[in-house]
Amino acid sequence: IMLSFFPAGFCPAVILTAAKCFSAEYAVSTSAYSSPAKSLGDPGITPLSPSHIVKDSDAEDAVEQLFLVVVAIDFGTTSSGYAYSFTKEPECIHVMRRWEGGDPGVSNQKTPTTILLTPERKFHSFGYAARDFYHDLDPSESKHWLYFEKFKMKLHTTSNLTMETDLTAANGKKVKALEIFAYALQFFKEQALKELSDQAGSDFENTEVRWVITVPAIWKQPAKQFMRQAAYKAGMASPENPEQLIIALEPEAASIYCRKLRLHQMIELSSRAPVNGYSPSDTIGTGFTQAKEHVRRNRQSRTFLVENVIGEIWSELEEGDRYIVVDSGGGTVDMTVHQIRLPEGHLKELYKATGGPYGSLGVDYEFEKLLCKIFGEDFIEQFKIKRPAAWVDLMIAFESRKRAAAPDRTNPLNITLPFSFIDYYKKFRGHSVEHALRKSNVDFVKWSSQGMLRMSPDAMNALFKPTIDQIVQHLSDVFDKPEVTNVKFLFLVGGFAESPLLQQAVQSAFGSRCRVIIPQDVGLTILKGAVLFGLDPAVIKVRRSPLTYGVGVLNRFVEGKHPPEKLLIKDGTRWCTDVFDKFISADQSVALGETVTRSYTPAKPSQLVIVINIYSSEQDNVSFITESGVKKCGTLRLDLTGTDASVPNRREIKTLMQFGDTEIKAMAIDVATSKSVKVGIDFLNY
Repeated sequence: IMLSFFPAGFCPAVILTAAKCFSAEYAVSTSAYSSPAKSLGDPGITPLSPSHIVKDSDAEDAVEQLFLVVVAIDFGTTSSGYAYSFTKEPECIHVMRRWEGGDPGVSNQKTPTTILLTPERKFHSFGYAARDFYHDLDPSESKHWLYFEKFKMKLHTTSNLTMETDLTAANGKKVKALEIFAYALQFFKEQALKELSDQAGSDFENTEVRWVITVPAIWKQPAKQFMRQAAYKAGMASPENPEQLIIALEPEAASIYCRKLRLHQMIELSSRAPVNGYSPSDTIGTGFTQAKEHVRRNRQSRTFLVENVIGEIWSELEEGDRYIVVDSGGGTVDMTVHQIRLPEGHLKELYKATGGPYGSLGVDYEFEKLLCKIFGEDFIEQFKIKRPAAWVDLMIAFESRKRAAAPDRTNPLNITLPFSFIDYYKKFRGHSVEHALRKSNVDFVKWSSQGMLRMSPDAMNALFKPTIDQIVQHLSDVFDKPEVTNVKFLFLVGGFAESPLLQQAVQSAFGSRCRVIIPQDVGLTILKGAVLFGLDPAVIKVRRSPLTYGVGVLNRFVEGKHPPEKLLIKDGTRWCTDVFDKFISADQSVALGETVTRSYTPAKPSQLVIVINIYSSEQDNVSFITESGVKKCGTLRLDLTGTDASVPNRREIKTLMQFGDTEIKAMAIDVATSKSVKVGIDFLNY
């Protein structure tokens, strides 16, 4: 671990131990940022030579809690669902009950991520129920109700996410995002507990459940923490018992599930070998249709058996082999490169998760742009506000046609326009929808006499092109990285992976470099993998740190080395203030549970309140906490008043940070008195 600005004799202790988890209590500081050297009650800490080396036995042992069941929630941008497994029978994964009110042409294994609040802002319904109820309201009533859809993307696109961030409902009213997410998670919690209670024949308690919530790996730390806070608000776990909730990364969950795949559970797009009895001459489209039929026949059973074996594809992998998981969902596309470590087959993250907002929502935006081109942006904006339920109806009609798009399709796709669209357009413009289409010069969209938009297959494919091009381009960039040579497999997972257009684009771009494989029932891959992860969270052994972490310290001022504006003279000693003492660098490999320890001493021996501020940055070469992009993300406050006065002259404060998990924890210990404080790194309250 690289350290900067340490004069001789002031080198801190660098000790790596595999410490056990320690629980996080959120310390919240509201004070505005100021230099640690000059702020009141915080005279600063300075690195100390090690007095002794911590052995593993000094680390805290966390009591492993025993949960009866693991419930995973795949909280998606477009659709969501849950699955569970009893810890006594980990090979059985049960997918939730079927949802009422599914859409024609769309399998209803998950429910839409839509939520409806009453005009008084109380929770009313979620999923199909929310959509159908909202839809049946009279337009004069519906404008008072608060309807939200596809709101998860807000966490990805908000650069300064806080607990106060708002979401906007379909009628333009704002509600705190934390409330909406907590309502949604509470809905899933209640559904799952009810289903478990019905199965068990007696009430199932929340304390018996370990919850797993999946998030995109490319989300920044504040968004991941936001989900945890929403889950606490929903009553799934608490800051006192954080181990009850695991935040899992979507492509990692998919990766864990893909290891278990048997040959009959996947479709290989490359034409090297027939899989599942499909010959290479079969097109991707037909192969996938047959596979879907097979899945549909098995769909009545909601229990999946995950054999306790390594799948055939996986058994071809050898020590050090690499593969890519591309998780393409509604909002984001996430890519992770993993490497196999034998003998246990643990996974090592080779290249940090990358991706972006290239999910299937992009296709919806292109459709909206097309409608604006034909009918005018002013009309579409007004229609969405004045007839929000009809707009939802139009997008449902588009969704099922979107799923029918395929590379080899020759017949047009018909999209029914709601009557209120046709009616409102005539009132708004004074002429008919048909007239607008004739005038628009969009020659590949016609008006059929049955009151439908007829889109040629080329027109539909054109809506997919910008999003698919971005995915292929991003994957090309990843393949060009030196860490990503010799990739054996590319697993395409997530709801958008069901699109034959995306499958063909990925296969034709990368099929010569690696084998492209799609698990059957691809939309449930992450859900099943998240359950497996909850049963054995230690399966991912090495991750890449997304950020650089360190603490603010004082160092002895060295002329010519330190900037003069950082000089602080205290009791005759010349200090350099605001130094960033690095614990770990961005993109550095960290093992699960790896702990980095440093020792510090108060700059002023008589100091009784010791404040250690933790900072993060996306850059890896940070020297000072005042540099741009450095954010405060935690405070450890040790109050030593009332302790024995006979403590040694140079007091040792040991600071530990634990990495490698999807979340980070920190702790400070006063060595003389064993007094300690813990903190979860907090990106939302600083």
